[in-house]
Amino acid sequence: MSSLPALHPKLALFEDGDAATVLPVVDHYCGVEVRMRKSLELQAEMGPVFDITLDCEDGAPIGGEAEHVQLVTELLQSAHNRHGRVGARVHPFDHPSFEADVDGLIAGAGERLAFLMIPKPRSAEELVRACAFIDERLQHHGIKNPLPLHTLIETHGALRDVMQIAAHPRIESLSFGLMDFVSAHRGAIPRHALTAEGQFSHPLIARAKLEISAAAHAHAKTPSHCVVTEFKNNAALQAAATRAAREFGYTRMWSIHPNQIQAILDAFAPSAAEVDEALEIIQAAQAAQWAPIQHRDVLHDRASYRFFWHLLERAHATGQPLPAEARLAYFSGN
Repeated sequence: MSSLPALHPKLALFEDGDAATVLPVVDHYCGVEVRMRKSLELQAEMGPVFDITLDCEDGAPIGGEAEHVQLVTELLQSAHNRHGRVGARVHPFDHPSFEADVDGLIAGAGERLAFLMIPKPRSAEELVRACAFIDERLQHHGIKNPLPLHTLIETHGALRDVMQIAAHPRIESLSFGLMDFVSAHRGAIPRHALTAEGQFSHPLIARAKLEISAAAHAHAKTPSHCVVTEFKNNAALQAAATRAAREFGYTRMWSIHPNQIQAILDAFAPSAAEVDEALEIIQAAQAAQWAPIQHRDVLHDRASYRFFWHLLERAHATGQPLPAEARLAYFSGN
């Protein structure tokens, strides 16, 4: 029997840079002041099982962009930002407010930002320039920790360059922007493709979703699924979230109404049976110093260990109950 200490799965199963950052599976968007405040209160109550993105793009009234950034900065700095999982969406790189958005947010709340979302890049080259400006502002304002950057794939050029965008070292997550992507087709994609069901059945939309997901996974980034606008139809949301997670490989999804948050968490969470099996296999593998094992007459090795470890990470990210000893052994630092 080996006396070597048991290696944590992250150390045993992954080389440096192979393991993706595990983000909360819900990214909740809000831009109106009352909704931003209510979302922060809900996150403080539920815990960091969902992120909040305070919207300085669509949330800002025309002519009131600077005041909106100031409001978002105050909310980021407030005691309501209890868990440090609040980010912000800025205007697109070619918009006159982009630089002021970035500078104002970093100057006012750079240490409290969980991430910045960059919408509508038209190419990988444009995204590189946007990231460079953000990094220059971080350095200028003395923010030492690299600020995670997310981006929206919603233009033809961004989809064309999606592998390059996913490979950018500053990008942590790629989101699909359904509505702008459909609009970019100038009426060639029907209205039905914007619905909870139609967005999975239209070939052009399905192709875009799959390319974004594949690119994100190829570079250990988080693919984030688009909104379901029928926010009062819980069954439609549940079905869409389940398909996004189980068929299209997304590990994160947007919500636009507080009622959508728990439904998305439930859809992305593994079942209790899946969690139990994953725990048994990971614990047996760890006891065997990560050598191949036999579990219930099935052989497992490091490839399947990675699968079951990812499942446990998803269980933890969605707030699923885990045995106390498993939480302490695997997630005590989270």
